[in-house]
Amino acid sequence: MRFTVITALLATAAMPVSALAQDAANDEDTDGEVVHQDRIVVRAPGVDELSILAGTSIVQGEDLLREQSGQIGEVLDGLPGVATTGFAPGASRPILRGLDGERVRVLTDGIGNIDASNTSADHGVSIDPLTAERIEVLRGPATLLYGSSAVGGAVNVISRSLPRTMPEGGMDVEALAAYDTAYDLRQIGGSFNVALSDDFVLHANGSYRETDDFEIPDFQLTPDLRADLLADAAEEEDEGEFEEAEELREQANVEGFVPNSYTETYSFGVGMGYVGEGLRIAASAGYYDTLYGIPAGPGGHGHGHGGDDHDDDHDDDHDDDHGEEEGEENIAIDLKQVRFDFEAGVALGGFFDELVVRLGHSDYTHTELEGDEIGTVFDVRGTEGRFELTQAPTENWRGAIGAQFYLRDFQAIGEEAFVAPNETEQFALFTLQELMFGPVELEIGARYENTTQSSAPLGIERDFDTFSGAVGLAYTVSRDARIGFNATRTERAPAGEELFADGPHLATQQFEIGDPDLGVESVWGLEGYFDANIGRVQARVAAFYNTFDDFIYLSETGEEEDELPVFEFLQNDADFYGFEVEASAPIATFSGGTILADVGASYVEAELNDGTPLPRIPPLELSGALEWQSDLFDLRGEVEWYDDQTRTAPFEEETEGFTHVNLSAAIHPFRGDRFVLLLQANNIFDVEGRRHTSFTKEFVPLAGRNFRITARTRF
Repeated sequence: MRFTVITALLATAAMPVSALAQDAANDEDTDGEVVHQDRIVVRAPGVDELSILAGTSIVQGEDLLREQSGQIGEVLDGLPGVATTGFAPGASRPILRGLDGERVRVLTDGIGNIDASNTSADHGVSIDPLTAERIEVLRGPATLLYGSSAVGGAVNVISRSLPRTMPEGGMDVEALAAYDTAYDLRQIGGSFNVALSDDFVLHANGSYRETDDFEIPDFQLTPDLRADLLADAAEEEDEGEFEEAEELREQANVEGFVPNSYTETYSFGVGMGYVGEGLRIAASAGYYDTLYGIPAGPGGHGHGHGGDDHDDDHDDDHDDDHGEEEGEENIAIDLKQVRFDFEAGVALGGFFDELVVRLGHSDYTHTELEGDEIGTVFDVRGTEGRFELTQAPTENWRGAIGAQFYLRDFQAIGEEAFVAPNETEQFALFTLQELMFGPVELEIGARYENTTQSSAPLGIERDFDTFSGAVGLAYTVSRDARIGFNATRTERAPAGEELFADGPHLATQQFEIGDPDLGVESVWGLEGYFDANIGRVQARVAAFYNTFDDFIYLSETGEEEDELPVFEFLQNDADFYGFEVEASAPIATFSGGTILADVGASYVEAELNDGTPLPRIPPLELSGALEWQSDLFDLRGEVEWYDDQTRTAPFEEETEGFTHVNLSAAIHPFRGDRFVLLLQANNIFDVEGRRHTSFTKEFVPLAGRNFRITARTRF
């Protein structure tokens, strides 16, 4: 990814709201994003007028177009400090600094996504990246605005669904189409905003995306797994079980594609906004629907079911029902979400400049299909609301205070209902304050949460009070560089899944047992960083250390239940530490354009207090790119290198490193951003790669060589 876009380098002094608004009008880039010389205004509610002392990564415009994927985790994978769970093409959630699940909040316009993606790695995130205007990765004290479960950070998707401004000229339209070879991707999408009057604007969007079983460079299974299956086949043959032996050999020799890895997704939404003097109101309704296959490992490791029968030519693997062959039961997930959102901002005057109200409601259903039969159904209904008062900024002080509530009703029905029905009620108060003393900036955040987790069928109710705080200090070395330090203390109540799990979790091939007596998890976090933005040279270096008390994790007991290894949720102390580096600089300028260089690196290590490594921690990652930029076209070549991961948890397999080389060309035949034609060749040397962070790494490698074409127009 291009670090000149994604790195949010920060301002050195406070700016009044009127000045911010004027700069937004003056410095708007070709993608309509608010980009200042020394700062990118973050649109997450409550922090859009604060200087976020820790780094904030931004993906927008052409970079968002280049990284488009069906899941938000895939879009962000490759940013320094960001990895992905990568369970399957239809299910991929972001990992920040080695933390995922309940320790990373995925937000839509500042409100939680309210789905079941935190329950299991095979559950997709119900956000269509195609509808995103931009994506922000937030770290540091500001994450306290969004909840204690953002200890690892927050991913905030700024959608187009809530119209906040009037379209220039009375209407704007955007349309996109894409195709690629490795996934056989077919994708279209579009949106428009139209002014109904001087104050009212109407928005609508829609998209469709379909992929087939994706292509890979070599065998589906790792060499060790293949060797095990072939040895088992030889034993079966020696015992006269020739049919079983042949099935095992077929599983071991699947090559060139990953069976049952298709996806089909569509979404649409409408919104209405009122933009008046001192008042703005927006409301939207959206529908998200995706059907995706769950690849099965040998013996059905993907979901604990029998293996697939494979044809030599994968083009014939599918019938119209996406890959179900006679006599087999492929596993698929049918995920649907209906979502309603509301936002209002009221100018107040006086000490408080504005009141912002943000509400979201979700009705989510996730059905796991075994062939044509319904296996397990997950239902999540939830509502989240935020009320924020933004203080009128002064020369050396600004901030925000607010309250938040979150209500969730979770039910799982069926054979994989490994978590008992439960309800979550959470109420919070928070504040974030920023003080300026010449070249020194001080940021202070605090949050109180009351969380009630209850399960009526189990007759259990737990109540937790948690307190979190953060302090950030930054010193401006010069107008274009600064150094900073953040310290945080965060407490998190256990999630319902950690308390009430008790059953086979076939997605991860584990029998999971929760502990209703789990206590509060707490963490001290320290971070130091250096930011520089000198002309067109941008750089950021950060190092972090998080030490957990009563870290909640799954541990294998050595026992078996339902032919699955038993894992229990336990608590122990744990440490996470690492670093991130990113930089971008022009290395040559000609009359026709400029050559820029980007470099990046990230590393994280995580272990329990006895030195035992934690599982699925990403390895050292290095990246570098050269890009030619001109008015007519941009050319980019990049290299992504991933180290071996040999520091593994008990019973976890090591992962070999790999290197991918990607090329792209963006053509702009018209002045401005009215039309972009993007040509990409990813993994051009067809190198096999496997993500250590994935539960399915042993039988779901990364895609092979992939050619992609994307066209986008705006008018």
